[in-house]
Amino acid sequence: MEPTKQTLLVGGLLVDVYSHPTSSSSSTDPIHALFFLHGRFESAQEKHLVDTVKSIFDESYGSGGGERKKDLIVVAFDHRNHGTRLMDQKRNFAWSEDPAENNDQHAVDMYTIQTGTAEDVSFLIDHLPSFLYRSGERTIVEWGMGGTSLGGHSTWIALSREPRLTLGIPIIGCPDYTKLISRRAQASGIPFSPPYFPTSFKTYIETYDPAQLAYRAKDASNPFFGKKILVLSGKDDKLVPWVASAEFVEGLEVGDGGVKRVVVEEGAGHECTNGMRKEAGLFVRKWLSGAGL
Repeated sequence: MEPTKQTLLVGGLLVDVYSHPTSSSSSTDPIHALFFLHGRFESAQEKHLVDTVKSIFDESYGSGGGERKKDLIVVAFDHRNHGTRLMDQKRNFAWSEDPAENNDQHAVDMYTIQTGTAEDVSFLIDHLPSFLYRSGERTIVEWGMGGTSLGGHSTWIALSREPRLTLGIPIIGCPDYTKLISRRAQASGIPFSPPYFPTSFKTYIETYDPAQLAYRAKDASNPFFGKKILVLSGKDDKLVPWVASAEFVEGLEVGDGGVKRVVVEEGAGHECTNGMRKEAGLFVRKWLSGAGL
């Protein structure tokens, strides 16, 4: 069954909100809202993003597997410098020997898009309910976030910064920017130094990147503590290799009240596979039912 979509303009930002056809505006069921973000060079209209959203609804609202106690909406919007927000496509490129495709500022450009997206998510948590439910007819009681590739990177950052996000599904994303981008720089023959990596930028990463936070702590100093996190990656991913994420994910502590599930799919590259979509949908289903994930 195809989800229904409405497009809202929230503070100048176009936002697509998907819901299940059986979800009625007159329902009093609480709502869980899941942001889902696209990858680099893509947009919120990308077919495989829409397919993933549909798969999540199919699994969440399908028969069997426990009683659903909440309704779901999925929220999608364009990353900065993508889709309707595109300003300069070349600034989305990486380093390249081809001058037409080379972007010397790749490291800074990609990370500022990710951190900007995290800020956009917090902005929408603040204001989206006022646009969706102007008379207070429905209530969003929990927020989650997922995304593929660039959207997966952004998910890790948003999870580390926004306490109202209780669930995260980073797909083929990486929580350790230094490990990811330094490997990419080395493969491209780019020095890990200015001007490619400005000193102020490295200082920012060393202070605020998820991998620099207290992610191993078993207390409130850990921004991931108590959250429900499903990590989906491809074992054969060459663009965002699992080795760049492994140390962080293996050491990540979410506590007794949180959930950490990790699936590194054999034979999968840098792709969101049908198996990953199914895993994401089942994880969301349990979130909606209130069952232990």
